[in-house]
Amino acid sequence: MNDGSLPDASPAGVEAQIERIARGSVDLISRADLIERLRSGRPLRIKAGFDPTAPDLHLGHTVLLTKMRQFQELGHHVIFLIGDFTGMIGDPTGKSATRPPLSREQIAQNAQTYREQVFKVLDAQLTEVAFNSTWFEQMGAAGMIRLAASHTVARMLERDDFSKRYRSEQPIAIHEFLYPLVQGYDSVALRADVELGGTDQTFNLLMGRELQRQHGQAPQIVLTMPLLEGLDGVNKMSKSLGNFIGITDAPGEMFGKLMSISDELMWRYIDLLSLRSARAIEQWRSEVAGGRNPRDVKAEFAREIVARFHDDAAAVAAAEAFDARFRRDELPQDLPQFDITAPGGTMSIAQLIRQCALTASTSEALRMIDQGGVKVNGDRLTDRARVVAAGEELLLQVGKRRFARVRVS
Repeated sequence: MNDGSLPDASPAGVEAQIERIARGSVDLISRADLIERLRSGRPLRIKAGFDPTAPDLHLGHTVLLTKMRQFQELGHHVIFLIGDFTGMIGDPTGKSATRPPLSREQIAQNAQTYREQVFKVLDAQLTEVAFNSTWFEQMGAAGMIRLAASHTVARMLERDDFSKRYRSEQPIAIHEFLYPLVQGYDSVALRADVELGGTDQTFNLLMGRELQRQHGQAPQIVLTMPLLEGLDGVNKMSKSLGNFIGITDAPGEMFGKLMSISDELMWRYIDLLSLRSARAIEQWRSEVAGGRNPRDVKAEFAREIVARFHDDAAAVAAAEAFDARFRRDELPQDLPQFDITAPGGTMSIAQLIRQCALTASTSEALRMIDQGGVKVNGDRLTDRARVVAAGEELLLQVGKRRFARVRVS
């Protein structure tokens, strides 16, 4: 961890910074500008914004946080921006319909949860937390009108999701056009050198560059990161699809979910989420190419992630418990195995229990969950609404003697 010293601006230092910054990214706009600013030797102002639209974060959210952590370790100034103002507008990115804005109370509650969770990745001592309501509530109606006058409707319709909705005659509310402008103005207010975002945010990130030019600032460098696939290996990680790994998941559940991902998807997770050096990851790749079981690398990576969001002891215990269940055969010798197809890629845990004949009905499965009689991968299940996704491998236990090993496809 960087102790607050200045970034290494030597030619070799800049080259090493670029290599680490670019790792796992999709676009860097522009590399030449970033090199020039790194050569200045001053800590760059690194911005990433998060709208508090859900109460908890999952590993998909932490792709940006992991990259921010790497910037911190290189000696740069990281700004974790909570979009408490933009959250009340509602991000239209990728939406086929207008998304209802959240209330101020919902925003405040979710924002507090974010503040508690992000420091499982970021160094709290080296992180500035900002709220964009700070400057927008002072801007007033006249300032917002001036901001809206900086771009045309035709320019906004260049954005893919807006143009698709316009062509298909789907409604677009006027306030949705404000979202890219508001996000872009955040970069002006924070004087950002670099803004991070997912590939679905490219239009908004470039808007920040344009607005900075209009305000006499050097345009920020844009660094886009890929959207992390969920456990199914197909769709973007999402709680609504049930293919997520929550950063508040129990250690055993988190470890088991990570072990369930495919060997191919494992490398994508490692590249985007591991804080190990590029050299260490390349060593893993060489070992697997030389015959090492990918499962062993996956277990090392899973321990790293569990330790980050819990602690080292929890990671060791989760790994040992997983080994006991899946490697040492400390289960009934006649353990039944099922391959269950989930229509649409997901199904409820109660339905899965019923299909494995561990209960006579879905309602019985729900009762057993409510009574604490169901375990998933060794951990007691308390969420009767738990959804399983294609690609998951589960060890189910109902009561003391009913077991099943299940793969969902």
